[in-house]
Amino acid sequence: MKQIWRYLLLFSVCSLMTETALSQSQVFKDLHEVKRKETIFGIARDNGLTVQELLDANPEMNTPGYELKVGAVIKIPFRKGEKVAAIQENYAPSASKTTNAQASVDMRQREIRVGIMLPLHKLNGDGKRMVEYYRGVLMACDSLKANGVSTDIRAWNVAEDTDIDQILKDPQAATRDLIIGPLYSKQVKALGDFARARNIRVLIPFSINSTEVYDNANLFQVYQNGNTLNEAIIYRFNQRFKNCHPVIIDCNDTTSTKGAFTAALRRKLEQEGIVYSITNLKSNESLFQKCFSTTQRNVVILNTSRSAELSVAFAKLNGMMLNSPQLQISLFGYPEWLQYTRSHLENFYKFDTYVPSTYYMNPLSTRSERIKQKYRWNFHQDMQSYPQRFAVTGFDHAYFFIKGLHLYGKNFMGGSGMVGYTPIQSPLHFERIGNGGMQNRSLLFVHYQRDQRIETVNF
Repeated sequence: MKQIWRYLLLFSVCSLMTETALSQSQVFKDLHEVKRKETIFGIARDNGLTVQELLDANPEMNTPGYELKVGAVIKIPFRKGEKVAAIQENYAPSASKTTNAQASVDMRQREIRVGIMLPLHKLNGDGKRMVEYYRGVLMACDSLKANGVSTDIRAWNVAEDTDIDQILKDPQAATRDLIIGPLYSKQVKALGDFARARNIRVLIPFSINSTEVYDNANLFQVYQNGNTLNEAIIYRFNQRFKNCHPVIIDCNDTTSTKGAFTAALRRKLEQEGIVYSITNLKSNESLFQKCFSTTQRNVVILNTSRSAELSVAFAKLNGMMLNSPQLQISLFGYPEWLQYTRSHLENFYKFDTYVPSTYYMNPLSTRSERIKQKYRWNFHQDMQSYPQRFAVTGFDHAYFFIKGLHLYGKNFMGGSGMVGYTPIQSPLHFERIGNGGMQNRSLLFVHYQRDQRIETVNF
């Protein structure tokens, strides 16, 4: 039983990249790391397989020009008829039988059973991003295995038009300790009700428009809505810059959605009795500079996140600093600014910029480089170049939750200090919402320091 922990590890997602979207997971007998002088024929022979059986389990081998490389990880399938009946007996009994068996064995003493219910296909951007996220989950399982934590992973392709009620009829769904998903708001209630009836934890990894977390204690929601996040950012802003002089710049952007943030910030500053200034991006140099303090550090906040207006703001600030180099200026921005490092990085450093976010991966850190290399090695391609690397998010989420369940079982509540894991990109810290579920309250400031170093200030 303990040996049948085989999840779809590493190259298993290659099967997702066929024309037919993956509907459910497969189980493999073993994973084999290729050694020097090994051949496809020899590996097949040593495992009692035909070459075709090995190729069928590893479709990437069928691609033109494929070469078996030292260090590659390939799947070893069961021989035809071997142990298949045993796997089906152990892993696909009736839901009631599985539930009773689960209840009798503390998950801290066995493998952690995880279900992935996300759009796992290549038909659109959602599917491609979630395939990458899923690959990160598999990489986390591999790392946990090296630390003695066994995992049984089952995956279902839950696309936007999927009837999740039909997915939940699969007996395997009821055996899970943790289900990661869904991506779409309309699927949350059905999955939440299913999980509550069976006391399964559900991790909702991305933004949704649903209030189920307020009523369902089994839900863990990573996403923080705009108002909640703004309140947290403003609270931490006041802590960080309590002795500074805020300068709010109106950027004349009629499309901006940041007015709610600056309005809430102004109300909070007034409540705290903190004097601030307001200026305009179109003000002349004299009026613009009058809004800056000569005795305090100035913290500049724009009411837009757009790159074009940010460029103009940097031009005005640089011009002012030529005339008044004694001024102390820091800049406080928005998560969108993390996308602008190619064009604005030098000014970010120069103006001691802080960017609030719920995720950040330092591109210069050794851990970041290591996981990118591991992903490239495992899947023969780079991660998609989004500011949030979805494979790293999947890795962080899975490692945090699976290790937490391994250590604490049903008592794991997702507190940031419970697991002892430092995230690579996506910190997690869950708090109870009333009598409902748990919501992530993690927040960080990405700080571009004047000495051209980047620090993350975690809260």
